[in-house]
Amino acid sequence: MIPQTFAGSESEAQLLRRYRDGDLSVRDRLVHSYMPLAKRLAGRYRHTAESQEDLEQVAYLGLIKAIDRYDPDLGPFVRYAVPNVLGELKRHFRDKGWGIHVSRSLQERFLKINEAVEQLSGSLGRSPSPDDVARQTGFTLEEVLEALEASSAYSPVTLDAPYPGDLEGERTLGDSLGGDDPGYEYVDLGSAFAPAFRALPRREQTILHLRFMEDLTQSEIAERVGVSQMHVSRLLRRSLDRLSAAAEGHAR
Repeated sequence: MIPQTFAGSESEAQLLRRYRDGDLSVRDRLVHSYMPLAKRLAGRYRHTAESQEDLEQVAYLGLIKAIDRYDPDLGPFVRYAVPNVLGELKRHFRDKGWGIHVSRSLQERFLKINEAVEQLSGSLGRSPSPDDVARQTGFTLEEVLEALEASSAYSPVTLDAPYPGDLEGERTLGDSLGGDDPGYEYVDLGSAFAPAFRALPRREQTILHLRFMEDLTQSEIAERVGVSQMHVSRLLRRSLDRLSAAAEGHAR
């Protein structure tokens, strides 16, 4: 419960008015009395990668700011303090917490979803599904999934971190990254070679196929197509020169 009375006979409102009127001696009493509230508000974000101790410190800062800015004419202090503490926590996540840049709208959506997860976990007695969160927040399922995926940018893992499941600790996450697929280069070259290849005489196409697809020697090709081995060599060189020129022209 939020305290309604404090040490002695003074009420919350009396202490707040005294502080507002310049009595700084009551400030510590007010902060101490409302620290449990700030701690509970920080607990809403315990599912994030931020440590609970750091979150509580941010919440306490928001509480102090609320006490310093509060005007008794605004109504009950709790009604004023709660959004101020939550705002301080959200600014902390937005400005200092994310390891990789994420748009502010996506950050704020993630925080709302995190709050919904906290509430639903208590009411459902289990971890809520993305559909549960979507119904609770009014976001679409795609927006919920996008925010949950973006949460990995809050505390990215270094590529030097051990690979999960590697008991020997010899592999890192960086070792699991794929390399450049040379097949893409072949596709690109193919788009340059195809027109040039089709423009070759039929016999030269056949010789290239026998040499590079069936891996025949020049002598075997000569026997297959009925020409001399020397003529096969000349045709191969001429064909390859044409294909090479086509590839160079494509690269430029």
